[in-house]
Amino acid sequence: MSSAAAGSAKPSPRAVMPVVETVLAFVNTRANGGGQRELFADGPSFAAWLAEHDEFGGDAMATDADAAAARELRDALVTLLLAHSGDEESLGEPLRHAEQHLRRAGALYPLATVVTASGVELASPQTGVPRVLGTVLAAVTTFAQTGEWGRVKACRNPPCHFGFFDRTRNGSGLYCSTGCGSQVSMRNYRQRQRRGSEAPPEA
Repeated sequence: MSSAAAGSAKPSPRAVMPVVETVLAFVNTRANGGGQRELFADGPSFAAWLAEHDEFGGDAMATDADAAAARELRDALVTLLLAHSGDEESLGEPLRHAEQHLRRAGALYPLATVVTASGVELASPQTGVPRVLGTVLAAVTTFAQTGEWGRVKACRNPPCHFGFFDRTRNGSGLYCSTGCGSQVSMRNYRQRQRRGSEAPPEA
């Protein structure tokens, strides 16, 4: 799912750039309420995921420590994407912690500018898993230069938090699908009904 749902908001014709697809492929590896298992649980599972995603440029060898590093980077990015969706629980201390981690990651996985006759790109000069994580940061950095980094979001419906690209014209998408939007609306409605039934009767 790479588009967004936000009430009656209509999607714009914005195409999802390959670098956005790279970021979404990485962040959408968490266990969620839809039954998806954790894809970075340990070294073997992370290696299996890498074997299916050649675009990250890493080899298929990964340790449990590598998987933990990938989870930490991914979870920091998800916190930022939730902030893009206006999720209140991700703001404040969680967001500061995520941004601090991403600054450390930027130092651990530096990028190099590759200049050719056909163009310029950022790439990781490292090998193995550091190259994989650097490739994620390169994709984030490249897309952020378009000025639309805030359109890469995470669904506000817990525990979904699926990453998506908000293609609505005014950037108002909050959920990865109409299904998640409906679930939140129904949940809020039931909470209002419950609060109403628990209110003390007027004297």
